[in-house]
Amino acid sequence: MSQNREEILADFQACTGIEDLAEAMFHLNETNWDLLRAVSRVLPPDTQSYQRNAEPDVMVVEDDSGTDMVEETNKMDQSTSTRRPPVLDNNMPSTSAGNGSVKIYKFNIQYCDRVVKLELPETGTINDLKILLQQEIKVPPCRQLLSSWARIARYENMPLYKLMLPIENSLHVTVKENEGGFQAEEENLVTEKLSSTFTLNVKFENTTYNLKYQGTKTILEVKGDVYTLTNVHVRNQLWSGWPPNIDDHTMLALSGINYPEHDLTVCRLTTTNHTREKRSVPIVQIDSDDDEFEDASESFTVDDEYFVDNDVSPAKRTEPLIPDNIEDEIIGSITFSEQFTARYGHIHPAFYQSTLEDAIKEACSKPAKDKKILAIYLHHDASVLTNVFCTQLLGFESVMQMFEKNFVLWGWDVTFESNRTKLQQSVNNCLGSTAAMSLRNIPVDRLPAIFLIMKIRSTTEIFNVVYGNVGVNELLSSLIECVEVFTEHQRVEIKEEEERAERELVKFEQDMAFRESLEADRAKEEAKRMQERAENEERQKLESEKAESEAKKEAHRRQVEASLPPEPPLGQGDGITKIRFRLPKGDNLERRFQANTPLKVLLDFLVVKGYPSEEYKVISSWPRRDLTSLDKYQTLKELKLCPQETVILEER
Repeated sequence: MSQNREEILADFQACTGIEDLAEAMFHLNETNWDLLRAVSRVLPPDTQSYQRNAEPDVMVVEDDSGTDMVEETNKMDQSTSTRRPPVLDNNMPSTSAGNGSVKIYKFNIQYCDRVVKLELPETGTINDLKILLQQEIKVPPCRQLLSSWARIARYENMPLYKLMLPIENSLHVTVKENEGGFQAEEENLVTEKLSSTFTLNVKFENTTYNLKYQGTKTILEVKGDVYTLTNVHVRNQLWSGWPPNIDDHTMLALSGINYPEHDLTVCRLTTTNHTREKRSVPIVQIDSDDDEFEDASESFTVDDEYFVDNDVSPAKRTEPLIPDNIEDEIIGSITFSEQFTARYGHIHPAFYQSTLEDAIKEACSKPAKDKKILAIYLHHDASVLTNVFCTQLLGFESVMQMFEKNFVLWGWDVTFESNRTKLQQSVNNCLGSTAAMSLRNIPVDRLPAIFLIMKIRSTTEIFNVVYGNVGVNELLSSLIECVEVFTEHQRVEIKEEEERAERELVKFEQDMAFRESLEADRAKEEAKRMQERAENEERQKLESEKAESEAKKEAHRRQVEASLPPEPPLGQGDGITKIRFRLPKGDNLERRFQANTPLKVLLDFLVVKGYPSEEYKVISSWPRRDLTSLDKYQTLKELKLCPQETVILEER
């Protein structure tokens, strides 16, 4: 890049406030490095005061103290509330091309089975596009949902020329059925995409990388990974394929890219050999004893042609990182991170965005293997060391890697006394009065400062304080020393935790075995009790049945005994027969019966004596017969059991 182009680039960034070097060079390349055309391309026509023969728009004013101040006479109005509705007028004066016409963007919008073709000037917005689309498809803008468009409201009213859109765009529109239902459906879809995996097919030169990311990953994190793969720094990457209305902090799930796969192309930002040369920049050090500046012996190389502080507009530079009298500590930390990035660029360690108490928990209140060192960064705008420390030391690659791997970095701005007091209260509550006193005693000319805090066993204490008057080597040495000490203690704590975990595991297993044994014994006892209960119930049932059966037998016996005729006397004559009964146990039993007595009477007699026919057979000796199987109403005489007979009783 020639010296003339360097000056044009610097003037263009000063006039437009564009901090991104790649975006600035894109606009200049589009206008063949014509400064006025490039500025007209970026700024709306009604806000421009540039004329080709006009006086310079920057003048130097000397104040009473003799210092020179630069005042811009070109005020850029960014408001879109008073912008005119889009009107296509071919006679409008040129702002972005040399042919005398406004740049016109063409949109081919697929709706159901038709394609709506619309055109808008570069000063139009997506909201204007939806208004024009309403006239074609009769759907109000609030119900139109454009594909490949991130769900970020601020892009709806941003001029098209600021979105860096191609001249021709193909979109797809869907209609919200109803507001409430659509919101619920969209929230479910976004939630699903946040937990889903996106595949990015990134083409670089002749290589295509297939990178998989969760939907919560930001575009800046993707660019950082591509830097690792291609060795092309983020600020030197030129991308194509991203939706136009996104920034580096947009998550993939909210960016509008295709799911589950999306194709991208990245190339190196082309510059001349002059800008590609790495320059060795000495680090300015301050001797902490006499507070005098001197050149450090160490140096480091940077790829950027301009330092971040030179690219930042004066308006942003004067805005505090945390407003005065901030009440909510979480809002303060989030504002600090956002303003720090806006002022010094994206190249710096990530700041933890929450309260100091949460940062301490995140770093120190985890298992030993997951613990990190807490680094509290204190910022003060009045210190002369701030700019160099933030742009060069915190942006140094090794420092960033060290913070990313081993530290939880939490930042706070103590420029205002109210914010310093709030920080002291938080430190006093979380770390004690000694740490709060150490913070209060730091003079402004030694800020910024980084407090390195670690938790060793149960004690959280300040290990070291790194002040702003150091170079990169000293900062790295302090961080490495802190990490080494922390790692040594962490190794011991990890071993102790593992041993404690093993002991607890053994104890747990023993307790489990004891409980299992106890449960088994209880189960056996319960089974035994249940078996005994069942046996008792069965025995009681049998006894009950037996008693009932005996009662029935006794009742039947008594009934039979009552109906049994009396035994005839001994001397009654030939009509008498004597029957001898040989019992199963060898005993004998005799009784006299009338000869004409039916066999039933004989059997009833045996029933009375306890030998029912159901249980015993009555066998005659000759001929051998089972009397219980014969007709019970035959007489003893008919059965030839007269004048006497012996019968045998056998159990069935």
